[in-house]
Amino acid sequence: MVRTRFAPSPTGYLHVGGVRTALFSWLYARQQGGQFILRIEDTDRERSTQESVNAILDGMAWLGLQHDEGPFYQTKRFERYHAIIEQLLAEGKAYYCYCSKERLETVRAEYKARKQKPRYDGHCRHLTTPPSTDIKPVIRFKNPKVGEVVVKDLIKGTVIFNNNELDDLIIARPDGTPTYNFTVVVDDWDMGMTHVIRGDDHLNNTPRQINILEALGASVPQYAHVPMILGSDGQRLSKRHGAVSVMNYKQAGYLPAALLNYLVRLGWSHGDQEIFSIAELIDLFDIQAVHSSPAAFNQDKLLWLNQHYIKTCQPSELAKHLQFQCNQLKIDTSNGLSLAEIVKVQAERAKTLTEMAKNSQFFFGNEVEFNEKAVRKNLKPAIRKPLTDLCDRLAQLAEWNAEAIHAIVHLVAEQYELKLGKIAQPLRVAVTGGTVSPPIDVTVYLIGQSRCVDRIKRALTLIGTDD
Repeated sequence: MVRTRFAPSPTGYLHVGGVRTALFSWLYARQQGGQFILRIEDTDRERSTQESVNAILDGMAWLGLQHDEGPFYQTKRFERYHAIIEQLLAEGKAYYCYCSKERLETVRAEYKARKQKPRYDGHCRHLTTPPSTDIKPVIRFKNPKVGEVVVKDLIKGTVIFNNNELDDLIIARPDGTPTYNFTVVVDDWDMGMTHVIRGDDHLNNTPRQINILEALGASVPQYAHVPMILGSDGQRLSKRHGAVSVMNYKQAGYLPAALLNYLVRLGWSHGDQEIFSIAELIDLFDIQAVHSSPAAFNQDKLLWLNQHYIKTCQPSELAKHLQFQCNQLKIDTSNGLSLAEIVKVQAERAKTLTEMAKNSQFFFGNEVEFNEKAVRKNLKPAIRKPLTDLCDRLAQLAEWNAEAIHAIVHLVAEQYELKLGKIAQPLRVAVTGGTVSPPIDVTVYLIGQSRCVDRIKRALTLIGTDD
């Protein structure tokens, strides 16, 4: 059975690069009828935080990337790591290294002077007895000195590493804490990983990890190293490009489906198709079709996709996400007005849910905040009488629906020989506080009869006198 994993370090937020890697791993497992495992690589105790762990879990849950097993925490597996280290020592496949920091720096400088790749020279590799020193030793893995490691990468193709260019990796620090490259190997072995899909910044770690797996007699998974995401300027993605926490996208009004659809297209394609449902992605995704070159992050493209999903998402489903935005803006939606109804009239008019929530505030509460410029332009003395008449007619309307409201607005316009916009726009300002809303009949209907009447009366008090 195919088993993939996502193994973030909780030393910061879950960013879009990590999400794309998780998505590729999740899709491959789902497509192959396999399992997707979540592992938290928290051995960096100084930098790992519970806040970051929560951010990872919250982000994965919001995106709907459910894991089948886990989350597993490396800090709870130290006993297992120590046992494997002892096994390697006993089998002569690892050794204690007592070299001082100064000696290691000297060795590195000598390699550099010879224009060679800096690496450990194996000074302690054949020690039979500990030297007389106060230095607490590290433990190194005895990397093979001859031969080569052939990585048949599913994305990069075949990559060959010569063992004589790989030094003896430290697998345990002086305090006994196991290192990243070692814990990853033990975890992938114990958890039965068949495919390791991760960022290509780990490609150079792969031959070292393969050598340790083979020393343990473990099966070697297939690797797929995903290229990094670049900003629009060709530089590595950073905060200024949008490399913020994935939860920032939630707060900014993006839909998880839009973000996933966008990220899967960063480096992968299926013909000219741009929009994919999750079911389609599971069916069509091919890890070997992922491009080997970096992809550029385009905020405008993400925004376009988000707008598409807002327009096409089921109103009842979108309403759940809109509720979060309303809560952020402290908009009280408890007066019974259906958010699904608001979605129906606002979906075509917003690129983000934050924008939709801000533009829908006038549907709630008893009062609105009037835009001064809109008031000056539209609430002039000449409109006082028509607007008063319209207010009275709306107050007396027996059946409150959009059709009846539409008829009354038209009737008042005809009675006062006004173009429809000359009465509809002042009415819009009166009931919403501004000049932008869905069609006026629907807007008035959704706001409600008593609130509209009260708002129009208040707006009438803002109309000045004739000069």
